[in-house]
Amino acid sequence: MAFRMAPPQPKSPSGHNNTAMPGPHDPPLVQSRETGDLVPGTSEADELHLEMRKGKTNPFAKSWSHFVAGGIGGMTAAALTAPLDVLKTRLQSDFYQAQLRASRASLAAKPMNPFQAGMFHLKETCQILALVHKNEGIRGLFRGLGPNLVGVVPARSINFFTYGNGKNIIAHYFNNGQESAWVHLSAAATAGIVTSTATNPIWLIKTRLQLDKSAAAESGGAATRQYRNSLDCIRQVIRNEGFRSLYKGMSASYLGVTESSLQWVLYEQAKKALAERERRILLSGREKTTIDTVVDWTGNFLSAGSAKLVAALLTYPHEVARTRLRQAPEPGQPPKYTGLFQCLKLVAREEGMVGLYGGMTPHLMRTVPSAAIMFGMYEGILRLLN
Repeated sequence: MAFRMAPPQPKSPSGHNNTAMPGPHDPPLVQSRETGDLVPGTSEADELHLEMRKGKTNPFAKSWSHFVAGGIGGMTAAALTAPLDVLKTRLQSDFYQAQLRASRASLAAKPMNPFQAGMFHLKETCQILALVHKNEGIRGLFRGLGPNLVGVVPARSINFFTYGNGKNIIAHYFNNGQESAWVHLSAAATAGIVTSTATNPIWLIKTRLQLDKSAAAESGGAATRQYRNSLDCIRQVIRNEGFRSLYKGMSASYLGVTESSLQWVLYEQAKKALAERERRILLSGREKTTIDTVVDWTGNFLSAGSAKLVAALLTYPHEVARTRLRQAPEPGQPPKYTGLFQCLKLVAREEGMVGLYGGMTPHLMRTVPSAAIMFGMYEGILRLLN
């Protein structure tokens, strides 16, 4: 949305301006070219500050818009990137890692530089994706999409709702209506904990379905699928492992709050930089160049993707631990992984640091564009809903 500096406001018959004027310490008002609305900036805290000057002090105003925008954005991103999510989950499991270690044994004697290792990993990832399609068909690429969508819509709705409103509330009551990095961090951590607790059973079922080894795909008919569908998976998990098993991997999910919190903070800082850039252009009075127009259209998308990339690279091992903790134990055997730190230590000891980053290539291939799509739609829908 483009802004320009606001002209003087018309006065009422009593001689007073119809719009509340900013005080000496208030941020300067700018006016939207599309709607003509006066806004003191581009952040929600600034908009809340304007509402307060108008006598509206409820920080929950239009809170439902975050819920709707987050759900739609998450659903769209999940559907478009489902095949890479299947691939990522399989590469994170120890079953598929054992197969990869066997295939790499013949290459152990060939030293590879970092570039060659990266290209080999990318080639390996694409080959596995093609193999899934060959053995299981197009449906195999979307295995677990049903529970994934069932989980994504409430998860993203809850996350964006909690973050969007938490940010406004924390800024309103604890930071004089101003947003800052600690406000974003606090809201993101709260949103991550609430979302993980509410949706962990859904993600466990999704992981079990994606890792379910079909006879045609992996054993040539020697084994049958363990779960018929999502409901059957829920019944078997509760019957065989107890109700608490639905919350396996939640400790790793809580550790993953660091990733989502870091992503939100980086994203908000990038948005702040874009808003400041827009403000400087407006104050300079110059016409926008082609580059400025491109930044206007792609700024939020690139900010979201870049924030996700940095956060995922720094915190990825928790993704592997979460998948290992959620996978089904071998028949007649106790669970191999019993806790977060036990899982991380065991993976590092048996597979080395490579095991802690298994599946990172498809994870980044999925989550970076997914974050760009999801956050882009989230911001767009918020604008549509005003």
